[in-house]
Amino acid sequence: MNHSLAALSILLLAAACGTGETPKTEMPTAPARENPFAKESTQYLGAPDFSAIRTADFKPAILEGMEQQLAEVKAIADNAEAPTFENTIVALEKSGQQLTRASKVFFYLISSNTNDSLQAINTELAPMLAAHSDAINLDPKLFARVKTLYEKRDSLGLDSVSAYLVDRYYTRFVRAGALLNPADQKTLRQLNEEESKLTTLFSENLLKQVNKAAVLVDSVQQLDGMPEAEIQAAADAAKEKGHEGKWLITLQNTTMQPVLAVLKDRALRERIFSASISRGMLGDSSDQRATVSRLAQLRAQRAKLLGYPNYASYSLADQMAKTPDAAVKLMTGMVPAAVKNVKAEAAKLQAMIDKENGGFTLAPWDWDFYAEKVRKAEYDLDESLIKPYFELEHVL
Repeated sequence: MNHSLAALSILLLAAACGTGETPKTEMPTAPARENPFAKESTQYLGAPDFSAIRTADFKPAILEGMEQQLAEVKAIADNAEAPTFENTIVALEKSGQQLTRASKVFFYLISSNTNDSLQAINTELAPMLAAHSDAINLDPKLFARVKTLYEKRDSLGLDSVSAYLVDRYYTRFVRAGALLNPADQKTLRQLNEEESKLTTLFSENLLKQVNKAAVLVDSVQQLDGMPEAEIQAAADAAKEKGHEGKWLITLQNTTMQPVLAVLKDRALRERIFSASISRGMLGDSSDQRATVSRLAQLRAQRAKLLGYPNYASYSLADQMAKTPDAAVKLMTGMVPAAVKNVKAEAAKLQAMIDKENGGFTLAPWDWDFYAEKVRKAEYDLDESLIKPYFELEHVL
């Protein structure tokens, strides 16, 4: 018999008998729920199990994940052994697994299916995550190990993938300010903190602007062309906002709204298009222009601090184009062909308008609607009939 277990049993019995009272029988409590990000998902290829994830899981998982990674990184930096690919680069690759799991899902949701609760968490965590990244990227002991490996990478006998990884880590640290003096690093941290807050503010205001720009419709006749399911969804959205008996068309996070391809009411199409392109410029508390201007200033300051003439040069330095001039050359080279195609398509759309005796000149809010008509006329193609074949479970 396990002696520790026997001793524990005797102590518990003595404690119960010492009071002269019958021990109370307590109802068993449910085991504490484990945070779903604490371990790798058991779903296919480690995909997140959204059925097990709650909004309340993100903050503790991310905070704990940051603590774990800082401890892991400290162990790497403090390692008394000479830096090797395994004890430095591979160790860095393996660090922060919980943080990666939680933050990836969190930011995917923030960008695609956000809400006020997620935005509140993002507002709180954004500056913490920026500071966390700086704590790693600006750690002099850690960078010294990476730099040592980078400088002798050709003599390490690494395969091409491993050599590339060493190069990428060194580049990442340098681009994050590891070569700056302490005073400039302090300035960089301040710039990064402010940028993280403004980026979060931009995301919050974007959600507000999308909600404010929703188009309220008084008559169902104006929705002619919309599928019944979408009409019902618009009615439900209006009811939820206190406009029962009306229809609310909620905008998507794109300039051209999908509904423009089906709505027959031209005036309503124009309202929706105008609402879409004016987001961020409404002159209210969620107007984005000042935020965007300040973000541009911060990024320009950071680029200059890191030795680049402008943010475009900094941003493209480790990309395929390498320089702003090369990127502009690539885009301008495409312009003649693109303009030619646009003019040809516009002529087709205008011809369709004239054929139907529309009596107006093609405008941006007409483009998708008449493009759909042309596709139907030329190819007998109805996109609404194709969509069922491209549902998520059919294409993954």
